[in-house]
Amino acid sequence: MFPVNEVFQTIQGEASYTGTPSVFLRLQGCPVGCPWCDTKHTWHIAPEHAVTISAMLEKQTDAPTYAQMTCQDLVDTVRKFQARHVVITGGEPCSYDLTELTTQLIGLGYSVQIETSGTYPVRVHPRTWVTVSPKIGMPGGLTVLPDALLRANEIKHPVGRERDIDNLRVVLLEANPEALVWLQPLSQSAKATTLCIREATANGWRVSIQTHKFLGVR
Repeated sequence: MFPVNEVFQTIQGEASYTGTPSVFLRLQGCPVGCPWCDTKHTWHIAPEHAVTISAMLEKQTDAPTYAQMTCQDLVDTVRKFQARHVVITGGEPCSYDLTELTTQLIGLGYSVQIETSGTYPVRVHPRTWVTVSPKIGMPGGLTVLPDALLRANEIKHPVGRERDIDNLRVVLLEANPEALVWLQPLSQSAKATTLCIREATANGWRVSIQTHKFLGVR
């Protein structure tokens, strides 16, 4: 069973799949504790916030409510949408074993992507696109795992100050050398954006802008 905060169709707004119509599966539960997180309502799994699947699918605003769903429930729900790319996010999706779910979706012809902090083992089908956004020194006290970095197809690093670039250089020593590197400015601030552009230019990296926010979609 997976505690699911929401399932919805939108446009992927970040990194390699920017612009791709996608079905987002947002799982509940995350102990990482990033101060800037924009989905803090997904952090805790409280029994009093459990709702039916239909109630979860109908909600239109951010809320800590979630529905317990089986792998088959999720597959059946995804198939109701038109988009053929699935993004499994959270919360922290890798706190769950996603092998069966990703295998079923890929077997049905979907491309599948997960977005993870890299603090849990990545248990997915081999053809899953893995986006690791390494969360270093967060209040939850979890460590970014070398195996998660080696599995990453792309590293999407949140950047707000120079120290974040220094942390990224340390992370890349253990990362998959073939992984694409994206710098994502925190809060879309002008200072962070300038820093990202400068460092991406100097190091052959890329800049990821949260384009869905400019489009006004979820």
